[in-house]
Amino acid sequence: MDSKRLIRRPEVEQLTGLARSTIYFRIKSGSFPKPINLGGRLVAWLESDIQKWIDDRISEAETEQTA
Repeated sequence: MDSKRLIRRPEVEQLTGLARSTIYFRIKSGSFPKPINLGGRLVAWLESDIQKWIDDRISEAETEQTA
C-alpha cells in the first residue's frame, strides 16, 4: 500500500521556495495543488502532489531549454 504523507504549509514553502501568499494565489488560479482541509482552519497537502508539482516545473524548464 502506498504511504500518503500530509505536509503543512511551512514545509510546502520550504520544498517549493514559494511564499505563503504566492501559494494561495496559485491555488486560486488553478496552478498549484489544493490543500486538504483537516478541520477548522487546519490544512495540509499530500507530499506526493507537491513533489509532482515540483517535477512538472523541472520538466517545463528542461523543455524550454531544449526548444
